Amino acid sequence: MKWFKSLSIAAMAIALVSTSIPAAGAASSLSGKIVINGSSALLPLTLQAANEFKKLHPKVKISASAAGSITGPQSVRKGIANIGAVDWDASQDVPGFKKFDGQVAHKVAVIPFAAVVNSNVKVSSLTTKQLQDIFSGKVTNWKDVGGSDADIIVVNRAFGSGTRVNFQMKALQGTDFISKGSNYKEVKSSGDMKTAVETTPNAIGYIDLVYVTSKMKALQINNVAPTEDNVINGTYKVWGYGYYMTKGEPEGATKAFIEYIQSAKFQNGSLKKLKFIPISAIK
Repeated sequence: MKWFKSLSIAAMAIALVSTSIPAAGAASSLSGKIVINGSSALLPLTLQAANEFKKLHPKVKISASAAGSITGPQSVRKGIANIGAVDWDASQDVPGFKKFDGQVAHKVAVIPFAAVVNSNVKVSSLTTKQLQDIFSGKVTNWKDVGGSDADIIVVNRAFGSGTRVNFQMKALQGTDFISKGSNYKEVKSSGDMKTAVETTPNAIGYIDLVYVTSKMKALQINNVAPTEDNVINGTYKVWGYGYYMTKGEPEGATKAFIEYIQSAKFQNGSLKKLKFIPISAIK
């Protein structure tokens, strides 16, 4: 590009210092290792961002795993991860979990969550009360909420899941989950939830939108669909912020990676394609 080539050496130096993204054709000097653990809801976002970031900064090594939100800040506290991905602000107390002192929360995404059912279920919308009754075990047959005469299979996330925290607080308004029985299953990750709902007839569970497939159906709640527009306009309430937790303020490659995810380019590009919502969209 002629305009780029005409930049002075001084101007190029300023440009390179002022951004973590290297200039076209320039080799990045940024190096280091970033270990990320925690939320499986955020894992697709983390992996996509890591793939893009490593192309810009080949000397940076990134590894990511997901064993549930609570393991994110726990791993940071133990010193085995630079970033803890979590579906709530772990620097603050939330129901069921104490804050992690000394950790800093960085918003990286808005995550819409949905109640989902196996594709054979004939129900497309449930009220808050119906969801409460189903997930607490009071209603056990689909015919009682407008579906076919079939036992409801409840699929739940294990304790420590950020998706579980958000769904219980916002879709069930704090109602307790059923915890045992022949019609109850418990899974460890968003991927496991996806597989369970897809392959279990008459199943109901909950998941973030990035995992929803044609083999399941995302339900309306109180006749409001779980869409980006409805989250932004305030009519769909079952969503939360995704956070990256760090021990104190991040530095080096970790700081640059978080800034990349928070950048307008990533937020309005890859993040939206994955069915997350940019943090700037919520006023």
